[in-house]
Amino acid sequence: MEVFRGAKNLTRPLREPVVAIGNFDGVHVGHRALLSKARQAARARGGEAVVLTFDPHPAKVLAPKLAPPLIANLEQKLELLAGIGVDACVLEPFSWELASKSPDEFVAENLVTLLHAREVVVGHDFTYGSKRQGDTKSLKEAGAAHGFQVHVIPAVTINGLVVSSTKVRELVLEGNVEGANLLLGRELEVDGVVVKGAGRGRSIGFPTANVVTENELLPRPGVYAGHLALLSAEGRDRWDAVISLGRNPTFVTEGELTLEVHVLEFDRDLYDQRVRVGFHSWLRGEERFPSVQSLLEQIHEDIGVARLRLSGKRS
Repeated sequence: MEVFRGAKNLTRPLREPVVAIGNFDGVHVGHRALLSKARQAARARGGEAVVLTFDPHPAKVLAPKLAPPLIANLEQKLELLAGIGVDACVLEPFSWELASKSPDEFVAENLVTLLHAREVVVGHDFTYGSKRQGDTKSLKEAGAAHGFQVHVIPAVTINGLVVSSTKVRELVLEGNVEGANLLLGRELEVDGVVVKGAGRGRSIGFPTANVVTENELLPRPGVYAGHLALLSAEGRDRWDAVISLGRNPTFVTEGELTLEVHVLEFDRDLYDQRVRVGFHSWLRGEERFPSVQSLLEQIHEDIGVARLRLSGKRS
């Protein structure tokens, strides 16, 4: 997938582009339905499926104090888009200047003059232009005037729940990563670098990789079953893991929030490695144990339950 930093910086003409517009945070199941339509339409006309997305997220410019934590960082988003067959991605720098354009200006300048869109695909709740004055109705009218077709993708529901980035965030913050994963169509993942920790895990026989994450969205503190992968590894093999996100209340008072991963059947030095941690399912909440021995007993239990969960069985 080719990535262009802004529509003004295209290094070549796009071929019969079918343009999917959105923030695509998390690239969840609803986004995938929209992108699938763009891909199908592009293939039908011998063109390219092109994503027009914005960096930074518009909320970080328009209302930074209210901006939601992003589900995926930019690297992850681009990787996910490439993985589902997008041909090109235009990362449009979001600014007050762009936000102040009228709906007509946005269409004329960005979609027509710069991208030469042949077809445009958006979600049912798509808005654009200054003060979000443009909507799917006005976009269809603009498309008729400028000669491009508009496809509006209806809401995608799972078990009666509308799939949205907002709902994914809610579930993640509740610790309900299984529900979030259902809406994402994959495991919630965070990337980071393994650094030296206090060494407590190794001292009690359960070494952990201490991960300083690059992601904004983390689930509720607790213990999870999940996976770890080396981002530098070819093919990115994954290993089963037990993940602890918390403040180590058994050992310290008011400690910093840390992400520690005990990788099962694994004995390698991970220091300074970039890794990807996947959250599969919730095991239990964070708690303070009266002794190291009681903590060890609980860790053994956590590992047993995690093995069952990750093998597809329930505890």
